[in-house]
Amino acid sequence: MTSRRDLLKLGALGAAATVLPATALAHSAAPVTRAARPLRILILGGTGFTGPFQVNYALARGHKVTIFNRGKRPSPEWAGEVEQLHGDRNSGDLSALKGRQWDVCIDNPTSVPFWVRDAGKVLRGNLGHYLFISSISAYADGSRPGITEDAALAPYSGKDAMAETQESLMADMENLFGPLKALSEAEALKQFGERTTIVRPTYIVGPRDQTDRFSYWPLRVAQGGEMLVPGERDDPIQIIDGRDLGEWMIRLAENGTYGAFNAAGPDYTLGMEAMLRGCQAVTGGGVDFTHVPMSFLEEHKVWLPIWVPPRDNPYAGYGQVSNARAIAAGLTFRPLATTVADLLAWFGSLPAERQAKLNAGITREKEAELLTLWHARAAG
Repeated sequence: MTSRRDLLKLGALGAAATVLPATALAHSAAPVTRAARPLRILILGGTGFTGPFQVNYALARGHKVTIFNRGKRPSPEWAGEVEQLHGDRNSGDLSALKGRQWDVCIDNPTSVPFWVRDAGKVLRGNLGHYLFISSISAYADGSRPGITEDAALAPYSGKDAMAETQESLMADMENLFGPLKALSEAEALKQFGERTTIVRPTYIVGPRDQTDRFSYWPLRVAQGGEMLVPGERDDPIQIIDGRDLGEWMIRLAENGTYGAFNAAGPDYTLGMEAMLRGCQAVTGGGVDFTHVPMSFLEEHKVWLPIWVPPRDNPYAGYGQVSNARAIAAGLTFRPLATTVADLLAWFGSLPAERQAKLNAGITREKEAELLTLWHARAAG
C-alpha cells in the first residue's frame, strides 16, 4: 500500500528517474496560434511532468525556449529547437545562467527556499517575470472548503529554512513539504518582487504522470467487476491535466499576469462517482461501485489516492479549493474524457514491467479482501 506521505514524495520528485517515450507528449488539442510577441523563456527543469508541455506550447506559440537542468533526461523530441543548459541547483551550480537575460523564467521543480534564493542571485536584474509552481499544500489550513489565494500559508517550525535540502525534505515530507513551498514563495517575492506569479496546483494528472495517483482509477475502472470506492458518491474531487497547467503558465507569461492563483479543476463540481463514471464512459465495460467509509479504510490501514474525506479531515478542503481567480486569469480545462483517453494511451505505451506495477492504489487481491470484509460486516 502507498501512503499519502509516499505519494507526496513521488509528486515532489516528479518521478524523476523515468525517461518517458515521445508518445507522452501527444495531445488532442486544436492547432495553436502564434503569440503576438515572441518571448525568451527560461524553464528551470523542463523534462519532467509539466515542463515538456510548457516547452511544446511555447514553441508552438513562437517563443524561444531555454531549459536548465542536470541533463539526466535526454530530450530528443526537440531536436535543436530548444537551448539546453546544464547545472545543479542542489549544489549551487548555476554558472550556465550567469550573464544571460530572459523575459520570463518558469521555475518548475523547486521545493526548498535556497533554490529560489540562488536563482535570484543569478537572474535578478536579467529577468522580466518569474513564475513559480507551488502547491495547495502551501496553505496552513487545508481542512476548509473554498480556500482562496489569500488564505494563510503553512508555518515553518524548523531551525533554518535555508539549510533545508532535498534530502531533509524527503526525510520528513509530511511536515516539511507545505511549509517549504510557502517559504519558497516568500523567497520568490523577496527576489523578484511584484513581477512574480505563484501558481498553486492541486493533483496534476494526465499523460506523463508517473505517480499513478489519478491513473489508478481509470485503469481500475477498465478492469471492470466490483470496485472498492472510498467515501460517498458526491465527495468532491479536484484535478488538473498537466497540459492545461503547462499551457496556461505560458499564457500567464505572455499576458504579464502577476499574483497568486489556485490551479484546480474542473470548472464545475466533480463528485467521486461522477469522475469514475467519466472514466467508464471512456473505457467501456461493466463495473459496480461499492462505497466504503473512511473509518473502514483507516481500520485496515488503507489510503486510496486523490480522494479525501470532505469533512473532519486536515485535507478536507483539497477537493474544494476556489479556482475563480485562475479561471478569470484564463485557465481552461480539457474534458475529463480527453484526459482519461490520452492518459490510457500514454500508459499503454510504457514498458510492460512498468504497467504491471502501479505507484498508487491497492492490488486486486487487497481490494477483494477488503470487499469480502466489508460485505461480511454489512451482513452481520
